[in-house]
Amino acid sequence: MTSTPSDRVDKPLTILIAADTYPPHINGAAQFCFRLATGMTARGHNVHVMACRPDGGPMFTEQRPEATVHRLRSRPVPTHEYFRICLPWEIKKDIATLFDEIQPDVVHVQSHYMIGEHVVYEAVRRGIRVVATNHFMPENLNPFLPFPQWFKNIVGRVSWRDMGKVMSQADVVTTPTPLAAEAMHQHAFLRKVLPLSNGIEAGNYELAEGETVPRHDYPIVAFVGRLAEEKHIDVLVDAIAKTPADLNLHLIVVGGGEVKAALKAQAEKLGLADRVTFTGLISDAELREVYLKTDLFVMPGTAELQSLVTLEAMSASTPVVLADAMALPHLVNDGVNGYLFKPNDSDDLAQKIATIMRLSPEDRAAMGAASHSMVARHGLQATLDTFEDIYRGGSYEDHAV
Repeated sequence: MTSTPSDRVDKPLTILIAADTYPPHINGAAQFCFRLATGMTARGHNVHVMACRPDGGPMFTEQRPEATVHRLRSRPVPTHEYFRICLPWEIKKDIATLFDEIQPDVVHVQSHYMIGEHVVYEAVRRGIRVVATNHFMPENLNPFLPFPQWFKNIVGRVSWRDMGKVMSQADVVTTPTPLAAEAMHQHAFLRKVLPLSNGIEAGNYELAEGETVPRHDYPIVAFVGRLAEEKHIDVLVDAIAKTPADLNLHLIVVGGGEVKAALKAQAEKLGLADRVTFTGLISDAELREVYLKTDLFVMPGTAELQSLVTLEAMSASTPVVLADAMALPHLVNDGVNGYLFKPNDSDDLAQKIATIMRLSPEDRAAMGAASHSMVARHGLQATLDTFEDIYRGGSYEDHAV
């Protein structure tokens, strides 16, 4: 007889989350891991995280509010300002030692790369339940590979193959969206991949009762995320330059990353220095204020498996214009809450931005309300419920739609 989620509620679990990227890294996967650890700890579970050190030195353990975090020895990546990786021959022994100490009931890996791969192998060797979530596309590696595109294509194919080899050993495999699951079917040959939203706390970005946030004197277009090659923020800057002058659009770019200097130079060359603001990394409170003051959110990235920042902007009742690529089409009902644009086409993007910004305030507000209503199915608590059931033995079949 098949068990149900209610049958599987039992004692607290010891959960080991293996994360190749984790705060202080700034990206969607790192943020998801932090929220997952926080949520599971709040539910009474004993949560441990394995992640790389943000600096040099041997493995160490730190007690944090969200979990016990074990920082493995890591090395800098010469082509990135802060990202670090763990080398297999330096971490395998520490991983085995930590398994002896932690004695996890379940392991949840967040990628098939260095830490995730060897945690899977160790868990399988010990007969421990494994859940694997994929947050990455091979394109995410491009900024770290100073090689010709043909070589990057080879790396991409190898990465897909390795994903299939590693994640096929998991008891349940998930990824944030149906399109991402389909990509894993096609390229990594993983047959059962459960689409499961990363989830957000939508209420964090809504106006509280009686709250007002003063708007700017000019309309604001915003981008939030890593300033990385695959985000194609240069296309957005070009598009702002091509919008009609009478709209007087200002662009706010939130985040840090390897292409920031090039983007600043681009804005200055296009005469946009006084209309493009680069905030760098900001606090959660400051980010909430950006969302609530924004008239239009744009995501030009072409390798998004979900885009948590887009969901956050939508939960703040903001219209969106998104690249017609990977998982982003799931977040747009064309003409209702925004538009899709042809990837890397700044003319099309400029036209879609102008179309929305020419609408009346009432029509733009209706678009924003439509965005807000679409976010309801991405609630974090529902995501945590599903993962908790999977940790206790729930299967792909239990949750597949």
